[in-house]
Amino acid sequence: MDGSMENDTLILRSDQDGIAVLTLNAPKSINALSEAMLAAMSAMLDDIAADRSVKVVILRSGGNHFCAGHNLKEMTARRADEDGGFRYFQDLFAQCSAMMLRVVRLPQPVIAEVKGIATAAGCQLVASCDLAVSADDAKFATSGVNIGLFCSTPMVALARNVPSKLAMEMLLLGEFLPAARVAEMGLVNRVVPMAALEDASMEIARIVADKSPAAVKIGKRAFYQQLEMPLEEAYAFAGQTMAENMMAKDTVAGIGAFTRKETMPEWTGE
Repeated sequence: MDGSMENDTLILRSDQDGIAVLTLNAPKSINALSEAMLAAMSAMLDDIAADRSVKVVILRSGGNHFCAGHNLKEMTARRADEDGGFRYFQDLFAQCSAMMLRVVRLPQPVIAEVKGIATAAGCQLVASCDLAVSADDAKFATSGVNIGLFCSTPMVALARNVPSKLAMEMLLLGEFLPAARVAEMGLVNRVVPMAALEDASMEIARIVADKSPAAVKIGKRAFYQQLEMPLEEAYAFAGQTMAENMMAKDTVAGIGAFTRKETMPEWTGE
C-alpha cells in the first residue's frame, strides 16, 4: 500500500446534507497525531476548504477515545538522530500547529465530538475546533507536564478557550478533568450521555448548516481576527466586516424576506 492510500484510511469522511463527518481512524494508537495522521488531516481539511457543498464539519473518532495527542513512540525513535531529534521535533510541532491553524482558518465551522480521553495535543484539537460536544464520561487533560514535557503548543489553543488561571491549572497539574468540569470552564459547549453523543453533534451541525454559508464564513473569519485586536480596532474591523456582509446576495435576500415576513430564501453562499 502506498503512503497516500495509507494516509487516506487514517481519516474517514462521509457527507450528508452539507455536513462532512471526519473520523480519526487509528484507534490502536488512541488516534495519536502521528506524522501520517497530521498529513492526512491537513490534506482532508484542504479538500473541505475548497468544497462549497460542505457547510459544517463534525470531527469524531473511531474506537473508544478521541485523541491521545502526539505519538510518543514515533517521537522517541528520533532520539537516534545525530542532533538527538531536535530538528525533527521542531518540524513535527510546526506541522501540528499548521494543522490546528487549518481548523481555525477553515471557512466552515468545525464541531469536535469527544468521547473517552482527549489529552495533550488531543485536547488542543478540541480547543481549536469552533464548537465541542462531549460525552458525559469523557475526560480532558494537558498532561505533558507529568512526563517532563510542558504542553506549550496545546497551551496556545487552551488559553484562547478558558480563563488563564484555569488554563494554568490544567497545564501545571496535568490532571484529567471530567466533561462537566471542562464545560464549566468553557472548553466544551454541551455534555450529553454517550448514547446521545452523535445525535447531539449532528443536531448542532444541522442548525449551522441551515444558515447562510456566506454569513457563517464571514463571521467565523472575523471572530478569530478580532480576538487578536485592541477593543477600538476590533470594533472598527467588525463594523467594516458587517458592512461587507450587508453586500452579500444572501444577506440582501435574507433581510428582504424577513422584512416582508416571508420564508427565508434558499441560500446561495454568495
